[in-house]
Amino acid sequence: MTDATLVNEQRRHIPDRLEGPAARLAKRWEVLLLAVAVAIFVANSFASPYFLNAWNLSDATFNFTEKAMIAFAMALLIIAGEIDLSVASILALASTAMGAAAQLDVGVPVLVLIGLGTGLMCGAFNGLLVTGFGLPSIVVTIGTMSLFRGISYIVLGDQAYGGYPSGFSWFGRGYAFWVISIELVLFAALALIYYVVLHRTNFGRAVYAIGNNPTGALFSGIRVARVKFVLFLLTGLMSGVAAVCLTSRLGSTRPSIATGWELEVVTMVVLGGVNILGGSGSIPGVVIAAFVMGLVTFGLGLLNVPGIVMSIFVGLLLIGVIALPRLWGMWRRR
Repeated sequence: MTDATLVNEQRRHIPDRLEGPAARLAKRWEVLLLAVAVAIFVANSFASPYFLNAWNLSDATFNFTEKAMIAFAMALLIIAGEIDLSVASILALASTAMGAAAQLDVGVPVLVLIGLGTGLMCGAFNGLLVTGFGLPSIVVTIGTMSLFRGISYIVLGDQAYGGYPSGFSWFGRGYAFWVISIELVLFAALALIYYVVLHRTNFGRAVYAIGNNPTGALFSGIRVARVKFVLFLLTGLMSGVAAVCLTSRLGSTRPSIATGWELEVVTMVVLGGVNILGGSGSIPGVVIAAFVMGLVTFGLGLLNVPGIVMSIFVGLLLIGVIALPRLWGMWRRR
């Protein structure tokens, strides 16, 4: 046995707690994701001369703000070991309800309440089926995904609702100041709220505990069913908020609105470092992932890349971010 071999065999892995703060920070998924976001931003600036225009960058935020609002609640739900694949259909149903109300010339506050209320009721329906009857969330929400979207198609068919009040456009097209949109301000406010809820409250600690060991959480005094029901309520509510913003921005409602968004929302959450099996994840990671996906789709749009190619990219990205940690773990064990 050579001296080099002996040294290698005697070498021991240094525990993370003994490493310096900089080394631990460099290993965080959020840091890697932030580096990717910066790289994509630089690449887009070279790929298109129109990318660095302030108003174009403002428009780029519309590619992710509405989806990210749903992703914040979805992150908590997935960390708790559940999932909601009906979020895009909830959005469509909430938008349809607002469109029907707009035909009756109701005011803007009533329209907003209808959108949020519809989202809450759909979330409560999902939560009741999962926590009340013990049904698997993935099966329940696949079913309600078809149910909610089907109701929208029954109501509208191939028609569209329009005629929203002029003040309603403020949510999706208004600007707080200069190029900072109302949606971006709302996105930032929700990110802060969900960060505090998940990382600084007992409720957030309960979410992590349930995702890691629901039985242990139950015996430790956590009301698991109640927490999960609240999480489904939040997911429905955020779908309602996104419905208000998207409908306001588009100025019309069709039953096909937000088709395929459930895939993009889940991709955004998983790309942000949330374990698809539950138990781990962070809101800052989801925020950075939202910017990454927004920059990618906006950059591809400036290059006139077809939408179907973007869909293929999102699908491959979802597979990649799920498979990569497993491959990395296998490589480290070897």
